[in-house]
Amino acid sequence: MTRGQSKKGADKTKSRLPQTPKKDIVEDGQDVEFSQEFADQDDLKAQQREKEADQRAAQRNQQQ
Repeated sequence: MTRGQSKKGADKTKSRLPQTPKKDIVEDGQDVEFSQEFADQDDLKAQQREKEADQRAAQRNQQQ
């Protein structure tokens, strides 16, 4: 390749795979791949910390 020739524009001609539109994505903060039956002690502690953090955040929002 000589000076002045670049491949920067070569990737633009490839077609892209369709993506899910952002308006159709629902983010509820829940991990849908989590299974309670396979949860270990660390998972249960993390769930408890998450609930406590959510409660603290809700209290802060109410105070503002």
